[in-house]
Amino acid sequence: MTRLFIAEKPSLGRAIAAALPAPQKKSDGYISCGNGDVVTWCIGHLLEQVEPDAYDDRYKKWNMHDLPIIPQQWQLRPRKSASKQLTVVKKLLKSADSIVNAGDPDREGQLLVDEVIDYCKVSQSKKQQAQRLLISDLNLPAVKKALTSMRMNRDFIPLSVSALARSRADWLYGMNMSRAYTLLGQKAGYQGVLSVGRVQTPVLGLVVRRDEEIENFVSKDYYTLDALIPYQDSQSSFDIRAKWKPSEACQPWQDEEGRVLNLKLVENVANRIQGQPAKVVKSEHKSSKQNPPLPYSLSALQIDAAKRFGMSAQQVLDVCQQLYEKHKLITYPRSDSRHLPKDHFHQADSVLSAISNNDKSLASAVSKADSSKRSKAWNDAKVDAHHAIIPTPKKSAAVLSSYEEKVYALIARQYVMQFYPAAVYAEALLEFDIAGGCFIAKGKKLQQPGWRELLGQQVDDQAQQDDLVPPLSQGTVLTCREGEIKLRKTEPPKHFTEATLLQAMTGIGRFVEDKSLKKILRETDGIGTEATRAGILDTLFKRQLLQRSGKSVLSSPAGRGLIHALPDASTYPDMTAHWEHQLQGMAEKTQSYAPFMAALQGQIEQLMQSVKNAPVPDSLRHLPKVERPAYKKKRRFSGSSKKATQKGRKSTRS
Repeated sequence: MTRLFIAEKPSLGRAIAAALPAPQKKSDGYISCGNGDVVTWCIGHLLEQVEPDAYDDRYKKWNMHDLPIIPQQWQLRPRKSASKQLTVVKKLLKSADSIVNAGDPDREGQLLVDEVIDYCKVSQSKKQQAQRLLISDLNLPAVKKALTSMRMNRDFIPLSVSALARSRADWLYGMNMSRAYTLLGQKAGYQGVLSVGRVQTPVLGLVVRRDEEIENFVSKDYYTLDALIPYQDSQSSFDIRAKWKPSEACQPWQDEEGRVLNLKLVENVANRIQGQPAKVVKSEHKSSKQNPPLPYSLSALQIDAAKRFGMSAQQVLDVCQQLYEKHKLITYPRSDSRHLPKDHFHQADSVLSAISNNDKSLASAVSKADSSKRSKAWNDAKVDAHHAIIPTPKKSAAVLSSYEEKVYALIARQYVMQFYPAAVYAEALLEFDIAGGCFIAKGKKLQQPGWRELLGQQVDDQAQQDDLVPPLSQGTVLTCREGEIKLRKTEPPKHFTEATLLQAMTGIGRFVEDKSLKKILRETDGIGTEATRAGILDTLFKRQLLQRSGKSVLSSPAGRGLIHALPDASTYPDMTAHWEHQLQGMAEKTQSYAPFMAALQGQIEQLMQSVKNAPVPDSLRHLPKVERPAYKKKRRFSGSSKKATQKGRKSTRS
C-alpha cells in the first residue's frame, strides 16, 4: 500500500524521507522509500489565483466601468515556476493508495496542500482517508515522533476553508480597490500603482496619521510639583520626593492627560505646602515578581531583532528560514504562538546542551539554568498546530552568518530564561496629606535579578527607578521643606520604526475606539499573520507608499495621497478586525464561508459605485512622479499589461 506524503517544501520532504525506512531513492521531484512510501513536495504554492482577464478577456484593459470584478466560478492556475512539480505531484496522486498532507502547521500550509489535492481531482473516498502530518522541527528524532502521531486531514478542513476565504476575499478587495484607485490616480496624472489591501492600507494609514500628527504638533508648557520631605534614620538622610496629585477642583486647568497647564495654580500649591506637616495617610510595602518573558513568536522575534540589530522584518524571516531549513537549529519559524506543549519539556536538557554548544556566549547562562523548573510557557491549552520558536536539540559545528548568529542567540536566550527564577522587586508607596493636598511617593528596586541576569548590561528601566521611599507607618508626620516646580513641554509622538510598526500590527487594538473590536483584535493577535506581516511592509516600501529615513518609517507623498483619497473605513483596522473574527470563526467551525463572501461582495459593489460617482480626489492631483513606473505602458495606457496586473495582484493579497 503506497502512502504519498506531500510536503510544503523540498527541505521538509527530505526530512520526512530520512525518517522513513531505507533505502531512499531520489527521483526528479520525489523520493521513494524502502517500505513503498513516496515523499513529494510543493514549492510553496503550486497554484495561484488567475488574473481577471482569465475570467473575461476585456479585463486585460483596466476600465472603471468593468468594476467590480467578481468571479462566479473561482479558478486556480499552476504557477509558471512550479508547473513541472505540479505534474509530478499529479502523477503520484493517481498511483497512491493513501495521502498524507505534510504542509506547514498553519492555515496557509493546510490550504497549500489541500488545494493541490482538489485541483488534481482526487477521489472523495481517498480525500476522506487522508492523514495530516504536523512537523515543527526538521531534525530526525522530532520527525520520527511526528510520524507516530498523525491525525486525520479532514479534521483540519476548517483551516483550509478559513485560508481559502482569506485568499479570495483579499483578491476581491485588493484587485478591485487597487484598480479603482490606480485609475483615479492615472486621471490625475500619477503613473504608479496605488495598491490597496485590507491589511496593508490600515498599516499605511497608521503611518500617515502618525506623520501628520507630528507635523501638526504644537508643544504646550505644563508644570509638575514635587514635595521635598526630609527624612533621616540611623544610617542615612535624604529627601522623600512625593508627586502632587491634583484634586478634581483643578480639572479646569488640566489637559486631557491630567497635566497642569496653569503656573499660578502650581505656585499657589507650592507656597501653601512649604514648611507644613506631611502626614502619611497610606503606606504600602510589598514584594513583586516578574516572570520571564515567553519564548518568541515570529512577530515578537522580529520586534526584538529590529530594536537590537536594526534588522527588517523580512530579513528576520529570511534568517529564520535558513536556521530552520538549512541548519535545523530552530523549530518552525512562522509561528504566532508563544507557548510550548508539555511533552516538549522532557527535551529541555538536550535543548540546553545544544544551546551551550552552538552559542558559547550562552554557555555560562546555561550552566546556571535549572532544567527542572517549568515556566508558564508549557501550556497545552495555548498550543494548536504549532508552538513557539525555540532551539532544536541539534548540536552543530556549522559556521553561521552574522545575522544567523544574532537571531539564534535571541531565540536561545529567550528559551534559557524559562529555566530561571522570577525577578523580584521591592515596591513601596507612601501617600501624604500636606495642607489638604495629596502627594504620592513611589519606589521600586530590583532585589533579585532572576532571569534578568541574562540581559547583561542592557538598561533595566524598571530597576532604575531609584526614588527612595522608606518604610514609614500610617500616621507618621514629617515636615515638607518646600515644593519643587518644574517646567516641562509636551512632546510629539515618535515616528514609527519597523519595530514599533510591527508592535502596532500585533497590538492594533489600541488604535481602535470600538470596545468590541478591541476584544476581537486581542483575540486574533492583531492584523495580518506572522507569515504575511514582513511581506506587507515590503510591499508598501516597494510601491513607494512608505519610505525609510534612518530607522524611521515615513509615509511618502503617494502614500498620503492614497490615504486621503480612500474612504475612512479602508484606512482604519476596524474592517480587518471584523474579517479576522469571521476567518477565525471559520477555522473554529462557528462561522460559515458563504455568508462572509456574500457580505463582502455587497460591500465591494457599494465601494465601486461610490468611486465611480465621485470626482478625482484632490489628494491625488499633485503626486510626484514615480522613479520607476509600477506598470509598463502598452500602446496607450491600459494599466493592465500582464506584468502590471500581476504586480497589482501580488501587492494586494493582504
